[in-house]
Amino acid sequence: MFTGIITGIARIIDIQNLGASPEHGKRLTLQTPEGYLDDAGLGDSIALNGACMTVTSLDTTRHQFTVDVSAESLNKTCGLTQLGLVNLEKALRAGDRLGGHIVSGHVDGMGLVSHFGPIGESWDLRIKAPQTLGKFLAYKGSITVNGVSLTVNRVTDLEKDASGEASTEISINLIPHTVQNTALSTLTTGASVNLEVDTVARYVERMMSAG
Repeated sequence: MFTGIITGIARIIDIQNLGASPEHGKRLTLQTPEGYLDDAGLGDSIALNGACMTVTSLDTTRHQFTVDVSAESLNKTCGLTQLGLVNLEKALRAGDRLGGHIVSGHVDGMGLVSHFGPIGESWDLRIKAPQTLGKFLAYKGSITVNGVSLTVNRVTDLEKDASGEASTEISINLIPHTVQNTALSTLTTGASVNLEVDTVARYVERMMSAG
């Protein structure tokens, strides 16, 4: 389990294919901040842009670790198939503060950044989420974007676009601290992001529909 509070920013510095067919995944090598891996071990869970991954090797001297990402995970997430910055969060330990909200590290879908720009001292981030996730998104509810726990300020259900797809747009206010200390600062309009809806909302929807 995670909280959506980012504890570091890493850079994917190498990507290797684990096989020749599309059914094979990839091995990622990540460069972390100095000291980030001092309390990490083989088999530990670390979320990359909100996707829970397992540490398969680590080199604390060089501040690097690797993860093996399956083809299924690559198909259901974004930001893990190219070199660049990713958000990091180590798995929650018993007794840790729950500063964000309960996050599983399982991506529910991918959204599209429809706007990202300054507003006052903060930043306005708007994301179009798939219609299937719209029922889980609520005003002042929680959403995880690329692993970051954020609060939804506005929800708008949109009509079908030219492609025939309906979507739900959410608006989020990012304070300067969040922009400066996460990889969300690299987002641009049109970029894809990993989304995980609130865990409680999942169970409520299930209970309401089960009957």
